[in-house]
Amino acid sequence: MSAFGGGPVSGAAPPIRLLLADDQALVRGALAALLSLEEDLSVVAEVGRGDEVVPAARRSNPDVALLDVEMPGLDGIAAAAALRIALPTCRVLVVTTFGRPGYLRRAMEAGASGFVVKDTPARQLADAVRRVHAGLRVVDPTLAAETLAAGVSPLTDRETEVLRTARGGGTVADLAGALHLSEGTVRNHLSAVIGKTGARNRAEAIRVAEQNGWLLGE
Repeated sequence: MSAFGGGPVSGAAPPIRLLLADDQALVRGALAALLSLEEDLSVVAEVGRGDEVVPAARRSNPDVALLDVEMPGLDGIAAAAALRIALPTCRVLVVTTFGRPGYLRRAMEAGASGFVVKDTPARQLADAVRRVHAGLRVVDPTLAAETLAAGVSPLTDRETEVLRTARGGGTVADLAGALHLSEGTVRNHLSAVIGKTGARNRAEAIRVAEQNGWLLGE
């Protein structure tokens, strides 16, 4: 993986076509304005939901899609995977507020070519777009180091599902009903999760898992 930096990567004469996906209109608008200042970049589509990414990409045929992680309808990582199937020529750069190790690992597994945080300076972000378009991998170097240190999630798929459901609150009985499991099974999974995360209780286990990006919805 190459950390972003350095000068622009030379490309073809036509501008690089960009699709922006972010559920915060102000952030999306600011990104569009900043990137449009670059002569070799052109924003051709903007959406506010993850499930709008593929339809918009089919209409606008972008070269690079800049996707937020947490969006309604479909999260950015799932959207990246869907876009890879629907439009294989479109490369994905994840641009998110949440620089969490688990998110980076899953984004790369979903086919994203880059992962940067939203406070990346405008010039570096534009350079990241050019590098991704050129076929390079671009990853925030600090986050890359944190990801290697954190390793993969220790939680099983079922434990992740239980903990993800528990974020909404509720009793063990409530969770059991929502997940169609017995209360004993839910208690066992929660106990395992607390042990694996080194937490003292359910709330702390949720916090640890969220900080590591282990609970992003499928």
